[in-house]
Amino acid sequence: MTGLNKGLQKIEVALKWDPSPLGEPPHDLDIVAGTYRAADPYGAPAYLVHFDSRSPDGTINLNRDSRTGQGLGTDESMTLELERLSPEYARVVVGITIQQGSGRKTFGDVPNTSVRILNGYTELMTSDFTGVSEATSATVAVFTRDDAGEWGIQSAIRGFDADPEGFGQLMGKDYS
Repeated sequence: MTGLNKGLQKIEVALKWDPSPLGEPPHDLDIVAGTYRAADPYGAPAYLVHFDSRSPDGTINLNRDSRTGQGLGTDESMTLELERLSPEYARVVVGITIQQGSGRKTFGDVPNTSVRILNGYTELMTSDFTGVSEATSATVAVFTRDDAGEWGIQSAIRGFDADPEGFGQLMGKDYS
């Protein structure tokens, strides 16, 4: 990529879902991003960003964290400033997980769940989790840095039957 088209730079991940019916425990979904070192892109994550946190260098931030799905528009959002990420990191995996505190819930149990990933105003991908409706966690995208230092995206909708803790350790493995 040359000229004005310099790969992916500032990414927004937007998640939304409908709240639980009155009197039922709330649906609590979370965006999770795992950052992986170039020296070990499929090993353990160097760090995870989730649950109202940010990366140590400030390049990945959870901007909005909902525990109920109530509100207008986006319930949770995360910003990834890939262009600022240290060259030490070559891979970032983004996923969604459902808190299981009030009993097992899958994406099929949470109405109108969807994720949207944008690079500026350009939509890169969307998903309604239909293909992983029986899962409790799912990866949605993998960002990788090429040899020229530019970032690209790969849609990676893959379901897991894992709680948030376990998902953080599974999401970046090589499943090819």
